[in-house]
Amino acid sequence: MRSAQVAHLVKAGDLNHHGTLFAGRMAEWFVEACFICGARITEHPESIVCLKMHGLRFNAPANKGDIITIDTQLVKAGRTSFIIYGRAAKNNSSTILADGFITFVYVDHQGKPKAHNLVLVPAANETEASLRENASKLS
Repeated sequence: MRSAQVAHLVKAGDLNHHGTLFAGRMAEWFVEACFICGARITEHPESIVCLKMHGLRFNAPANKGDIITIDTQLVKAGRTSFIIYGRAAKNNSSTILADGFITFVYVDHQGKPKAHNLVLVPAANETEASLRENASKLS
């Protein structure tokens, strides 16, 4: 599996002073969803560390009672690192609430980078190809 989907219900404790989903909570859920994708792909969650968040952009608010779905997929695989793209939407809408990329590093028991041996399969469509191209430009 090269992708994962995670859902969260926005509750009162997740709201900011404007009464909408707190950006910090969304960022937490986003990193967690991308981590789950990486953990499933590598089958070794204990060997994954988050290195960098790239351009997490918040495009629209979410409110109490909304169901946030975060779709994630592997878009780049280096020798010891890999990049996961995530996209969050609410209530089965096509409107993107937030999206961005996260780089993870695969490490040994001493925390040193080691090869993960992940291989990208060919892009299934133009959208996936575009995401991969964007990921290849990240540093």
